[in-house]
Amino acid sequence: MKNIVILISGRGSNMQAIVDAQIAGARIAAVISNKADAEGLAWARERGIATASLNHKDFDGREAFDAALAGLIDAYAPDLVVLAGFMRILTPGFVGHYENRLLNIHPSLLPAFTGLHTHERAIAEGVKFAGCTVHFVTAELDHGPIVAQAVVPVRDDDDAAALAARILVEEHRLYPQAVADFVADRLTISGQRVLRRS
Repeated sequence: MKNIVILISGRGSNMQAIVDAQIAGARIAAVISNKADAEGLAWARERGIATASLNHKDFDGREAFDAALAGLIDAYAPDLVVLAGFMRILTPGFVGHYENRLLNIHPSLLPAFTGLHTHERAIAEGVKFAGCTVHFVTAELDHGPIVAQAVVPVRDDDDAAALAARILVEEHRLYPQAVADFVADRLTISGQRVLRRS
């Protein structure tokens, strides 16, 4: 059984998708947020999952917050840490501490459109396809070995909200599968590539 700690900042819809998937061999050990009023914490508590919050505003800088966050996470002995809408840029020290066991999902086809406002930027650039990417986290923002991607068409009448909603459906499918592949030891990192054993 592998312990998973999920980090959220809001409603945690990807967290909910992972929990609801009831992944074989996985135990959701805790859901942690940097916001005490994050909707996803209440959702997790209702399902008997341990929760905690740690306000980044209470700390003097990113390093201090990340060190405290790592201490909180490590109390649950995680095999995998999953970022599910956790809206914090993580320090290299934190990322290094969880090397090869820290996953993120980003709402674009990386390496395109890193950072924020991905849907608006995709529409503005006139791309014909967008999507989402699950990747191992490295110190470089929205980079790191890619585990899986899903593609959706960008329609002529799309606005950012419509495109985001269509991509979110794919996120909720893709992320639980990527976590399941990690738990089942089907993923191998080779340089910047992730190889999946069937």
